[in-house]
Amino acid sequence: MKPRITIIFLAAGLAALAGCTEKPQTLESGVKVDSAAFQGTGYPFAAAGWKQGEKASWEQQLKTRTVNGQNEYTKVR
Repeated sequence: MKPRITIIFLAAGLAALAGCTEKPQTLESGVKVDSAAFQGTGYPFAAAGWKQGEKASWEQQLKTRTVNGQNEYTKVR
């Protein structure tokens, strides 16, 4: 009886330790992250009024987004 309980506890301990492993987190998507944000992604899905590759239009889009969408004071009024 005692060896059976020992085996059960060992199996439960191994099962618990198996959940503690962590997969390596690598960037496998192939996304190039070393370019400036205003350069864009190359996809046609972009906010209206923003031209990919133009820094001035990028900054203007961020200002507009900040004022209209992320400013809680303007939302409350």
